[in-house]
Amino acid sequence: MSGDEIIDASAETWPTQYWHALEDGRIQCDICPRECKLKEGQRGLCFVRGRLNDAVVLTTYGRSSGFCIDPIEKKPLNHFLPGTPTLSFGTAGCNLACKFCQNWDISKSREIDTLADGAKPEQVARIAKKLGCSSVAFTYNDPVIFMEYAIDIAQACKAIGLATVAVTAGYISPEPRTEFFRHMDAANVDLKAFSEEFYWNITKAHLKDVLETLKYLKEENDTWFELTNLVIPGENDSEAEFNDMSTWVVEYLGPEVPMHFTAFHPDYRMKDKPNTPPETLNLARRTSLKNGVRYAYIGNVSDRGRASTYCYNCNALLIGRDRYTLTHWGLGGTGACQQCGTPCSGVFDAAPGTWGAKRLPVRMKDFNTEAAPTAPARTQAPYRA
Repeated sequence: MSGDEIIDASAETWPTQYWHALEDGRIQCDICPRECKLKEGQRGLCFVRGRLNDAVVLTTYGRSSGFCIDPIEKKPLNHFLPGTPTLSFGTAGCNLACKFCQNWDISKSREIDTLADGAKPEQVARIAKKLGCSSVAFTYNDPVIFMEYAIDIAQACKAIGLATVAVTAGYISPEPRTEFFRHMDAANVDLKAFSEEFYWNITKAHLKDVLETLKYLKEENDTWFELTNLVIPGENDSEAEFNDMSTWVVEYLGPEVPMHFTAFHPDYRMKDKPNTPPETLNLARRTSLKNGVRYAYIGNVSDRGRASTYCYNCNALLIGRDRYTLTHWGLGGTGACQQCGTPCSGVFDAAPGTWGAKRLPVRMKDFNTEAAPTAPARTQAPYRA
């Protein structure tokens, strides 16, 4: 599967690694299971990778649709440096074709003009540090498709003590998957449903490939990860599906992996669907907790109780939340419950951040890029038993 768009031969491009030539003269992109087979000048379905001069190149290296400082909870990540700000950005395009896309103006863009801002990897890292961020997040569209740029930024961040976060659908082939995630400190993986029918009909992707990514993260990688399921009325909102999904998560990923069930709003090509009722989100959370998930949340709605973190052993409130603002901190310096001493799975500083719900757009050209100091070391609570 590939796109119809043609790469301008004069465009700025960046070399890529994961592709090979086919006997029929086409070149296959091997970044994701789509395996786009490209003629000269043709772009892949993702739009940002394509064939030029008999190689697959990236056309968006060093360019972004915009930078913004967000609370880390917005990714959403509830167990990774809570309360801290993260410098967030994306590019254009996507390797999925979700009919319900909530960021469709970016992910479905077919205009390079969408990429109005940009910076070299070292600049991104230094500006994030200068602005007091604890991490840089690759988000708004899937970083798998611009992995060369994301990896270079991750390496620059690591050099000055910043973390990096990937918000992804997990639709990536095995070899690039290993290379991509070994540079990521945290990830939120969008598990869009638990049926192959949904994945193919609604996203034009396959569930099995996403599940393989999740098992890889659990079994072969140290990246902290959490799951998000956007609950769409009439599509993936049955109790049976919540049951099957959460049962699989506990069996193959473990009970400590947080699950976020978030509310859908009508958008893109699914404007005929209603908003997700709160009772459906509550059902998803209840079902997951019943099946052994220790940390289950609801999102995109205001519900302090169900957005907060509780000790799975004594039920004490560990982290209180009002949407993206922390209202209570009940963890000790090692990330354990202050009441009973049970560790809370995640990556925590000794004290929470205080960023709150602020959203701060950033223009890279407004900042200089002098060297930044090294960040202090962090304490990581036990993740795998």
